[in-house]
Amino acid sequence: ESETSIIVDASKYIKKLKQKVEKINNETTSEQYYPTDPMVTAETLEKGFMIKVMSGKNEAGILVCVLEAFETLGLEVVEARVSCTDSFSLHAIGSSDDDDGVSMDAETVRQAVAEAVRTWSNSHGSKG
Repeated sequence: ESETSIIVDASKYIKKLKQKVEKINNETTSEQYYPTDPMVTAETLEKGFMIKVMSGKNEAGILVCVLEAFETLGLEVVEARVSCTDSFSLHAIGSSDDDDGVSMDAETVRQAVAEAVRTWSNSHGSKG
């Protein structure tokens, strides 16, 4: 009897988890494909930053713009994952080689990348 109830409880729990995963996947999909302006986020890692840029449409040249912003900030791309089939998505880890005592926070990085993307979008006649 107790084995059966454990299995039933586990089955119900797994079903709930699957529903949560599906809900999260749906939210992520809508965030990736429907923003009108590119969305930029940055978070601090132990050594560097995780930067994410997502846009509802794939715009040629946006990757170069983001990488130029990294260079301006003195960030070296350690790892990057880019998708640009229908929409544009970049997840990159950038690390700062500067040991000159100048500290940079995630918000500074986010603002610089967002500004570069905004400037690029405006100069390329993007509607948003």
